[in-house]
Amino acid sequence: MKFADVIVPLPIVGQYTYAVPEELEGKVCPGIRAIVPFGKKKYYTAIVTRVHEDAPAEYETKELVEVLDGKPVLLKRQYDFWQWIADYYLCTLGDVYKAALPSGMKLESETLVVSNPDYEAEAPLTEKEQLVLDTLGRDTELCITQLEKATGIRNLLPVINRLLERGALSIKEELKRSYKPRTEAFIRLAETVKSEDDLHRLFDALSRAPKQLAALMKYVELSGWVSPGCFLKEVPRKTLLQEANVASTIVSGLVEKHIFELYHQEVGRLARGTADTVPLNPLSEAQQKAYDAIMQAFASKQTCLLHGVTSSGKTEIYIHLIEQAIRAGKQVLYLLPEIALTTQITERLRRVFGNRLGIYHSKFPDAERVEIWQKQLSEHDYDVILGVRSSVFLPFRRLGLVIVDEEHENTYKQQEPAPRYHARNAAMVLASMFGAKTLLGTATPSIETYYNAVQGKYGFVQLTERHRRIQLPEIEVVDIKELARKKRMTAQFSPLLLQKIREALEQKEQVILFQNRRGFAPMIECRTCGWVPKCRNCDVSLTYHKGLNQLACHYCGYTEQVPKSCPACGGTELMSRGFGTEKVEDSIKELFPEARIARMDLDTTRTRTAYEKIISDFEEGKTDILIGTQMVSKGLDFDRVSVVGILNADSMLNYPDFRSYERAFQLMAQVAGRAGRKSKRGLVVLQTKQPDLPLIHEVVTNDYQRMFGEQIEERNMFRYPPFFRLIYVYLKHRKQEVLDQAADRMASVLRQGLGERVLGPDLPPVSRIQTLFIKKIIVKVEQQASLSKVRTYLRQVQRMMIEDERFRSLLVYYDVDPM
Repeated sequence: MKFADVIVPLPIVGQYTYAVPEELEGKVCPGIRAIVPFGKKKYYTAIVTRVHEDAPAEYETKELVEVLDGKPVLLKRQYDFWQWIADYYLCTLGDVYKAALPSGMKLESETLVVSNPDYEAEAPLTEKEQLVLDTLGRDTELCITQLEKATGIRNLLPVINRLLERGALSIKEELKRSYKPRTEAFIRLAETVKSEDDLHRLFDALSRAPKQLAALMKYVELSGWVSPGCFLKEVPRKTLLQEANVASTIVSGLVEKHIFELYHQEVGRLARGTADTVPLNPLSEAQQKAYDAIMQAFASKQTCLLHGVTSSGKTEIYIHLIEQAIRAGKQVLYLLPEIALTTQITERLRRVFGNRLGIYHSKFPDAERVEIWQKQLSEHDYDVILGVRSSVFLPFRRLGLVIVDEEHENTYKQQEPAPRYHARNAAMVLASMFGAKTLLGTATPSIETYYNAVQGKYGFVQLTERHRRIQLPEIEVVDIKELARKKRMTAQFSPLLLQKIREALEQKEQVILFQNRRGFAPMIECRTCGWVPKCRNCDVSLTYHKGLNQLACHYCGYTEQVPKSCPACGGTELMSRGFGTEKVEDSIKELFPEARIARMDLDTTRTRTAYEKIISDFEEGKTDILIGTQMVSKGLDFDRVSVVGILNADSMLNYPDFRSYERAFQLMAQVAGRAGRKSKRGLVVLQTKQPDLPLIHEVVTNDYQRMFGEQIEERNMFRYPPFFRLIYVYLKHRKQEVLDQAADRMASVLRQGLGERVLGPDLPPVSRIQTLFIKKIIVKVEQQASLSKVRTYLRQVQRMMIEDERFRSLLVYYDVDPM
């Protein structure tokens, strides 16, 4: 008998073995999806990794239920890549599978709750139990989420459990398919039309039905019908209705008369046909020099860093490198840190590469992502994939080049849930599996990348002049502490910034205002007693959102209405403290009522079209002032921006993290780089309470080398990357005392094996999220140590903790190379 090892999309260690029933034997091979029973009644889509004849000794095998694919959807190199991610980032293959495949490719069974029509209550039911039975009386079967919605009961499972025990309900599992191929209705002539004479007879017969006659004649024109058996163009029903300018009932009438036949065909959601393309722009002298240096570096190195100042035309160099890779018959993966950037760069790449370009990110509907995955497995795959971090999981067969743009960005790091991978590092490993090259591009490299380049591990190319020799912006530092003391600040703006905004608006130029915090205010406070509203699930204060008139937690999503009075002392003076993008927008509207203003942050860009609209309006000059969080700092190109205001530089520095200095420099330098483009030098107004900080001077002079020198010394002294590798250990539990006990136990076991490398346990900056208390242990591993031995030991300790009876509901996970 044959057996198959499979990965299921669950965070469980190892793979499971299933028996292959006789009728499926010829269909099962590594890389295909199969439906498997798991647990008591659940069904999941598993991926087969190996077919063999060794029955497992530890458990009795269940059988595969159904095979979903004719050929593999997971290629051999992809599977190797998944294994590397699971191993390096200390997670399970199930975690990787869940993150990698679009939801539409992972069928899961859904639990349906079914009412028992013969049930008679022997004892009185509670209000909630009665409500559930009444709801199921109207709809005899509902899934749990539908039932929760219909009844409005938050924690429904205990209620269902009690009713199950009484026999009032039963449950069943049903597979749900979320992906449906898109089909379109087409029209053709009925088979009875065999000759030209038949067609003329039809024309005569329809002489009294002029609209039907017009539809038939338009069909003949559109399909290119000359005689029976000639090659016909397919005619979509929609096109025929538009071109003939008739109602759908007219075409339906022709179908009823057996003149037309209606048929449906799968058309897919991706762009088809050939798009018009333009030739490449020639490179400037400086760009050509950089391009040649990159090609030279690739001759001896796998990876190369392109360190080019903002607006130096790095994208143009990327386009030439992509063209060169495609000519060599290779595929290119172009990674961006933020979905907002893809909308701008898509236009540039589409002009050159047309429909050879595929775009992949989470704001796309899931069905589209399924089709891109399937297209990548076909003979007509994309030559270039442009996408955010999840694109590294797509199937590639001839990858030749990976470009990681804005490589320093921390959004390349996946935070929650596992796998907590870093897309830049993962992409470099993926490239090496194909023997492909990786180009890292940025104006402000991460310290680790720059160190590797300086040490000769990566190739290193610099581009020091802006395109068309435009000067870097002038940066003016404003001491807002002094101005506030003299009462010269207007809301969050210094007199200088307001004057410069006014001048820019008069000259029909644009302004970007940067504040790295969304919402109206970070918190509200009672003026009388100092009470601050806190999240009931997390250890943070609630952020005030004025537009929605509510307080929201940015960690768990909990919201509540703004209280009319202080619940602690009854005082009615509730004032907001600090400011976010929403408050900046409010103030600017008051100060410049005639200006057209847009805000770009997580609240205003929930959908793909929202992103695109904000960016295109700003590009076309329909917006005068753009206010945003760090989204506005990321490589966006706008020609008319003359003034950039950094409203509070200090908020970026006051964060307990060894990277806060580096990050603040990167953010400010990147935001500053948005100013001054084609025609003149831009101005950046940098507002701070600490103008004498060395970092502020480094941003003003764009002195990356000096910032790097200071940081690398500190990192070496305090044992941080790039000299040491970091692994954070997180422990979470609902009970504080159980967590303390578990954290102390785990830290002492880790110290037995790793000694001085272990620090903690300590409380993270936010020590309770979604009702779970959190403790953190830090493991620092020197670069020379064997990381595989460390990983093996960490996995053993994790298993030991989870298996301990005292810590049954403890969550333990690792964050490797945290950001």
